[in-house]
Amino acid sequence: MPDTKKQFDEVIKICEDIFVKKLKDYGTAWRILRTSSLTDQIYIKAQRIRTLETSTEQKVDEGIVPEYIGIINYAIIALIQIELGVSEDVNFDVEIAEKLYHKYFVKAKKLMLDKNHDYDEAWRSMRVSSFTDLILMKIFRTKEIENNNGKTLISENVDANYYDMINYAVFAMIKKVIENGKE
Repeated sequence: MPDTKKQFDEVIKICEDIFVKKLKDYGTAWRILRTSSLTDQIYIKAQRIRTLETSTEQKVDEGIVPEYIGIINYAIIALIQIELGVSEDVNFDVEIAEKLYHKYFVKAKKLMLDKNHDYDEAWRSMRVSSFTDLILMKIFRTKEIENNNGKTLISENVDANYYDMINYAVFAMIKKVIENGKE
């Protein structure tokens, strides 16, 4: 049986590397984004994945894996924004941003390990396209909560949905990249 914890760490390394490089390129310009804007960015990524999964023609030479990485990184940024709040000052300390990024990836990993224990690695029998659909569902749930000003009657808050989006995207990357060694 593959080591899920180790595979998760491999995905973390890939995503965190891209996050850090983009911090160097763009700084922390994302600090100005509201979580609703981040949810929309995640939606764009997930919808593109779904289109690529169902279409025979691709016009932009970027594959599915970079979109999953984008979903993970935007979801972590959303969690950071929930903690810190939106800021007009986009000159946020890059080292703090990196630490917060890592903090939320570790929290997502713990949640995944707890759920994975209870579900007995059921995700390994799922198709990658199902992860895409589940991410889209979580996005629509998040949008509904955002449209209701964050109020829920019985459901989890938006942060729980962001964690699930991260973990579904990590599972997809494990299946596509780590296990299959391809895009």
